[in-house]
Amino acid sequence: MRKFLFLVFLLPSICFSQSEKFPVFDTCQGETITSVKDCFYKQTKELFFKEFKEPSIIEKEGFKGLVNAIFLVSNSGDFRLLYLNSPYEELKKEVERVFAKFPKIQPATYNNHAIEMQFILPLEFPLSDGSEKIEVVEKKEMPKLDIKEVVAKNVTPDSIFLEHQSQLNIPFTHQNYVDYEFALHKAKGTHTASKPYIYSEMSEYLDLTAQKKQFYKPGVKSWFGKKLWNEHLLQVKEDDYWFTLDFLFDVQFGKDNSDEVSYTYNNSRIFRINGGFGEKFSFSATIYESQGRFANYVNQFITNPSPNFKPAFSAGLVPGRGKAKAFKEDAFDYPVAEGYLSYTPSKYMQFQFGHGKNFIGDGYRSFILSDVATPSLYLKAKFSFWKFQYTNVWLWANDVRQAAVIGNEHARKYVAAHYLSINVSDRLNLGLFETAMSAGENGIDAGFLNPLIFYRSVEFNRGEDAGNAILGLTAKYKLSEKTSLYTQLIIDEFSVGNLGDLSDWRNKFAYQIGAKYFDAFRVENLFLQGEFNYARPYTFAHRNPVLNYGHYSQPLAHLWGANFWELVGIVRYKKDRWSGSAKLILGKKGFDFDQTVSYGGDIYQSYDIRVGDTGNELAQGNAATILIGEVQANYLLNPSNGLSLFAGFTFRNFSPETTSTTFQKETTTWFTVGLRADLFNWYLDF
Repeated sequence: MRKFLFLVFLLPSICFSQSEKFPVFDTCQGETITSVKDCFYKQTKELFFKEFKEPSIIEKEGFKGLVNAIFLVSNSGDFRLLYLNSPYEELKKEVERVFAKFPKIQPATYNNHAIEMQFILPLEFPLSDGSEKIEVVEKKEMPKLDIKEVVAKNVTPDSIFLEHQSQLNIPFTHQNYVDYEFALHKAKGTHTASKPYIYSEMSEYLDLTAQKKQFYKPGVKSWFGKKLWNEHLLQVKEDDYWFTLDFLFDVQFGKDNSDEVSYTYNNSRIFRINGGFGEKFSFSATIYESQGRFANYVNQFITNPSPNFKPAFSAGLVPGRGKAKAFKEDAFDYPVAEGYLSYTPSKYMQFQFGHGKNFIGDGYRSFILSDVATPSLYLKAKFSFWKFQYTNVWLWANDVRQAAVIGNEHARKYVAAHYLSINVSDRLNLGLFETAMSAGENGIDAGFLNPLIFYRSVEFNRGEDAGNAILGLTAKYKLSEKTSLYTQLIIDEFSVGNLGDLSDWRNKFAYQIGAKYFDAFRVENLFLQGEFNYARPYTFAHRNPVLNYGHYSQPLAHLWGANFWELVGIVRYKKDRWSGSAKLILGKKGFDFDQTVSYGGDIYQSYDIRVGDTGNELAQGNAATILIGEVQANYLLNPSNGLSLFAGFTFRNFSPETTSTTFQKETTTWFTVGLRADLFNWYLDF
């Protein structure tokens, strides 16, 4: 016999009067006002439990506690679940299913006008018999759904993970995105290249709450324990807005094998706030205050990221983070701030304006748009309809070379990019890409703000040296339910009359070929990836270095710039709170011997000082063989904010054909350990 305890309380939005009438089932027609109310409760109770099937996970986990379901009868007579403070997504879906089965009834009325009425349905588990009298409870007497009170009763509400239905970005890290990409891979009609993904759109393909709920520790009682293992530092949830606040850390200590560095460290204090107003608008802000000293090869890059770089008003540039100033004798201080506003007016469109990073591609690297460089100001619009997803990104980038300084201000440049993703079939996806760079003191040309126009025509009509344009093509093929192939082809420039002669400097292009294997060899959560990248000399460079495809002295595409080939192999695995990865990179890149002649590897050098018009070969110049191996292990502490313990080991062998006092053969071994919030990709594999 089904056991249950059922109480229904009225949550009126208006004061009661003799002119207000309850919703009426067909079987309750003709009853008096008082009888209609009793009949409504009776019919609601009978219909609900006639259809309701308790999810097996409730009994399996021995769940005990009170779950409140808020539902309404609309002014058209439909039943709809509004909220359920349940730790189990399965229960929420079951209650939604039951109310969807209810018949349309005569709605409540006030002064003969149809109105919406809300009710609370408390379900206490384990369900037990109950025949208590059902009474209307005044609004002031309605029990409050206090998140702190619910957690104190060891109920893990969905509202612990408020961001899952928001318009916020899921922090983009390659390790964490394996699950999301696999979920999209298994579904039909999805697009995977434009990153980061939005929580609300990913929730359609993956149960994000269930994914995190498995790590929730319900037995933790102390304030410190709950903040460490389960919760945000502060969380506020009201009917029409919410926000969370966290104070996080990226604290790393390590040692490399150089005599230049006694030990390495990174000390980042991170203030992060996320929130939303209503269902369509979300916001995020993250502030990093950091000091660090790294392996010797990274420290050398910070003070001199390219052969023709001279620091402008700083001690250098921390790769991927931004401007640095000297800290003590041999360390760096580098503050970073990121934030954005996100608005989704409908299921077809999504807009963002902020300061951060974007990525377009299916590989570990990207020649289209990567998250290698420092965060930048951006505006993004994404449209999804039928078989298409159309992404527009406008970037406000900086050239921080000393030569590009105007007065006391870094030179500004503007990047406008289109990416059209097309699902040709359930297995084949094609993408078309176009980007244009422009510069000038008067700001971005209004023509580049048009999301539909062909940017190359705008760039061409502005003048030969007024801009730079790049075109691209991508493809992804679903080989099986667990494997996919992907590729990119980027054309910066080519000579039609000399297409057969790759040594012509004008044949500037890059391509990528890769494969992914999810749940490899039938091992759950084992992921394998292989990738080959190739970029011709002078690709992404320009006559005017300000118009190259770069930002803050790093590329906006592949980390290595141009004039190289690279092989990448990646293994990722996770089990429970543990996760790990191993990466092996082998490549060859051509560097310049000095600043007087460009061999095509440094995109911040003008191609006007090229070594020759013809006879250009891949990895020309001072060719260096680069071998990098990385192993990392992580232990997740808090699923709400991503705080983790980690340890890592890096091996790097850099072997140029010609050495000098500033360009030497070097072998690095680097061990690190620490505590961090995994919020972004940090590429130190160069």
